[in-house]
Amino acid sequence: MHYFEYAEKDTTLYSRSGSQNTGIDEILEVVKDVSSAGVVQGVSRVLIKFDTTYISSSISSGLIPSSSYTKFYLNLYDANSRGLNVNQNLYAYPVSQSWDMGYGREDNNPIIGDGASWNYRDNDQEKTQWASTITGSGGTWYEQYRVSQSFNNEPSDVRMDVTSIVWNWVHGDVPNEGFMVKRSGSLGNTDTNLDEGSSTPLGTFSFFSRETHTVYQPKLEAVWDDSVWNTGSLSYLTNTELEDVRLYPRSQREHYKENSKVKFRVVGRPLYPEKTFSATAGYSTGYNTAKMLPSGSTYYQLVDVFTDDIVIPYGSGSLVSCDSTGNYFNLDMKSLLADRFYRIEYKIVSGSGTSDETIQYFTYLPSFKVVR
Repeated sequence: MHYFEYAEKDTTLYSRSGSQNTGIDEILEVVKDVSSAGVVQGVSRVLIKFDTTYISSSISSGLIPSSSYTKFYLNLYDANSRGLNVNQNLYAYPVSQSWDMGYGREDNNPIIGDGASWNYRDNDQEKTQWASTITGSGGTWYEQYRVSQSFNNEPSDVRMDVTSIVWNWVHGDVPNEGFMVKRSGSLGNTDTNLDEGSSTPLGTFSFFSRETHTVYQPKLEAVWDDSVWNTGSLSYLTNTELEDVRLYPRSQREHYKENSKVKFRVVGRPLYPEKTFSATAGYSTGYNTAKMLPSGSTYYQLVDVFTDDIVIPYGSGSLVSCDSTGNYFNLDMKSLLADRFYRIEYKIVSGSGTSDETIQYFTYLPSFKVVR
């Protein structure tokens, strides 16, 4: 199962303009500006917070499994990053103080200081400074809980494993004040191994913010294996049948409400089933005989029809289940964007780890729409 929370608030903190707020900018930036003489002229850091109330309550109720079974990922989507070095890292930390998103933009003139900035965590009237023991300004965070993602000549979308941070929030070890996303080190240091203060130009990471008018909002992703396998009297599709199989959903609707939880039935049968005969039932074509797909190696993925972006990928969080009626999987529409069309694709791995291993992909073209 995959569950998504979208950002509750976010902003970028720019060192070059200490009291400027950018809370309603459509873009978040992790900047490092270096002069031709190798002097750092400015950096920026990103603050982003997700409401984890539903996640916490779902864990308490058992809907989301305990920490050994559930992973969390921070997803940020590239918005034309520029000048990036081939190899570098981004880090995320749990923020240690509360902050206001504000309503400023980077291009405001005069600047708007109502909201978090490099110098202040609320606004330029109250002027509550970041009580930092690390940098003195530019936000505060718990250094010991940092996580990271490496970029090695790769696209600059972020899918960072933040499992340890989220579980610290859920367990109450630290308060949920959101993530700080930044490069290593701090502005003003001279350690060449710490990116913010070194003389090395590293470019600018740009990501879509919660204010974007696209589908690429930041999101926190929870992933766990919710598959179960209770087969009753059903029999598996044979290896021969899997070589020429038809896969399709049963009774998929055109529309689903955004807060609904839906069980999608998926049917696998031989493309040309053999006829059988019994004295009681007579001839049977086999077209309506339910059989099981391979256990633990049949997956689904969800794709946005118009962007062709994968919303839910193949993996441990998208395994197909089985009960006495047949195969199925569950989708929580609450975590999908409304007014979007989605299509379902399938992957079957059979004979895994053997010389006869086969991997087949199936696309079911009729889509469904999540409606408000």
